[in-house]
Amino acid sequence: MELTLVGVVAIIAIVAVAVFAGRLGVAAPLLLVIVGVGLSFVPGVPDLEVQPELILAGVLPPLLYSAAVNMPAQDFRRNFKPISALAVVLVLVTTVGTGWFFHALIPDIGWPAALALGAVISPTDAVAATSVGKKLGLPSRVVAVLEGEGLVNDASALVLLRSAVAALGGTVTLWGVAGDFVFAVLAAVVVGAIVGYVNVRIRGLLNDSVLTTAISLVVPFIAYIPAEEVGASGVLAVVVAGLITGHLGSRYLRAQDRLAETTNWRTLAFLLEGAVFLFMGMELKKAVEQVQESEFSTWTAVAIGLVASAIVIALRIAFVGPLVGLLRRDTRRASDAVSRLDDIQARLDAREPDERFTQRRLDYMETRMARVSADLAFHLNETLGWRGGVVLGWAGMRGAITVAAAQTLPQDTPHRPQLILIAFVVAATTLLLQGFTLPSVIRMAKVAPDDPERLRDEYSQLVTELQDAASQALADPAVLGGVGESIPDVVIDLVRADSIVGRVRSSREAADEKAADDNMRGRAQYFALRLLVLAAEREALLKARKLGVYSSQSLTHAQNLLDLEEARLEQLDDDESD
Repeated sequence: MELTLVGVVAIIAIVAVAVFAGRLGVAAPLLLVIVGVGLSFVPGVPDLEVQPELILAGVLPPLLYSAAVNMPAQDFRRNFKPISALAVVLVLVTTVGTGWFFHALIPDIGWPAALALGAVISPTDAVAATSVGKKLGLPSRVVAVLEGEGLVNDASALVLLRSAVAALGGTVTLWGVAGDFVFAVLAAVVVGAIVGYVNVRIRGLLNDSVLTTAISLVVPFIAYIPAEEVGASGVLAVVVAGLITGHLGSRYLRAQDRLAETTNWRTLAFLLEGAVFLFMGMELKKAVEQVQESEFSTWTAVAIGLVASAIVIALRIAFVGPLVGLLRRDTRRASDAVSRLDDIQARLDAREPDERFTQRRLDYMETRMARVSADLAFHLNETLGWRGGVVLGWAGMRGAITVAAAQTLPQDTPHRPQLILIAFVVAATTLLLQGFTLPSVIRMAKVAPDDPERLRDEYSQLVTELQDAASQALADPAVLGGVGESIPDVVIDLVRADSIVGRVRSSREAADEKAADDNMRGRAQYFALRLLVLAAEREALLKARKLGVYSSQSLTHAQNLLDLEEARLEQLDDDESD
């Protein structure tokens, strides 16, 4: 009963804090940590004994999966260089740098424990950063880099932590650690890719939103468990499975299934994120009490944690500077490559099919050229200058995963309570200090948001392409014949009018729809033809996504509108059948 009451109170607190944070314009995770700290000192509040493995193996996989499913694979691919640099190289640099610091101040803990603590505090938690960034209108590329970093850096840090913990009980070599890291990454990618593809294909065979959503709830663990069993990174496998599921879902899953899954996962992720940050705040009292029971001074641990916080912040800022310089070099290279690409395209346009270059191969080359051209345009139009670099450098907040990972240190680790408190201080200091000041940093840096006029023009062009696909479908005898009967002009006109994405019906179109509704045969034909045209529009959208000529914002918005319309028609059609 006590556990049930705690759960009810926690959910109410999470919802209340979210509402309050929205009115204050503050990210909810920041307030949840403060509320958790306050609750931990309230008399009568039970001392929660949450095993750290429950956070890392039970909460982290679904959180990462939920974020990965909603992240466009196009954004992840185009920002792979900054994401991998921040999520892998910076994690390694932070682990070694802070590990050296901890060993210098507390030499009797040994190098393995020092590096283990460095790995614990190395990954950032991008939940608060992205929520603040989206609210204040950060450019989509900065948000994508932060989201991608948050997806991958936990995997890097946990693999390093596992190697450091193994060194506590034996001898490891640098080459052995490097080999384990490479294997953990490659095996995780393979496991995640297989799970993601099989997940989409199996769920695509089902015609029940409840069943498909139920399966999706266990997919993170289906990816996590086997990856961990073979010694790979379970969380990276989860991320890969989520990215593939999100990328292939629009092709193989029904619109109703995608909408139901999105709603359920958004709710689950909201509660899990809130619970994790609330738990983080409530761990303060326990961490302090454990240190007080030892001979190590509490204030010494807090002081070391504060200095370590300054070190991780400084390391990130120092790392982001050269990274932005490398990205600007990529922009210059992209500018130089445009003219060469135009020459190649001109030669490709002039080539006729022959035995060496068949029409199929030429079509493939055309697709590749269009995709490369779109990638170059992305690097030219969505640059990441020093203003964006300032935000990236300051958005290095740690979170509850750091606290949970610290508690996985073996019980015989020297000064284990103090190390846990140090990790908590680093997580809390960076989260609250950088979290509360990030809005001011964004305003001071004057980071320009995405150009709304460019996005409107781009979306209008995409809608035009979808309308052309709809018109071609309505003029195709094969599509019209798919309905199976002669179709009245009023039905075709209604379908043509409704194929304009986001259009509101006029009074004349509403009257025509009523006339078609009065004729049950016309109503059935409308449903059948409209779904066929929607399929043509979706195929055009998938082709546009494959070429990469439009931003993920435009593609996602158009897909959401198509999904809503398709789900509405399927539901109405089912009701008619019943």
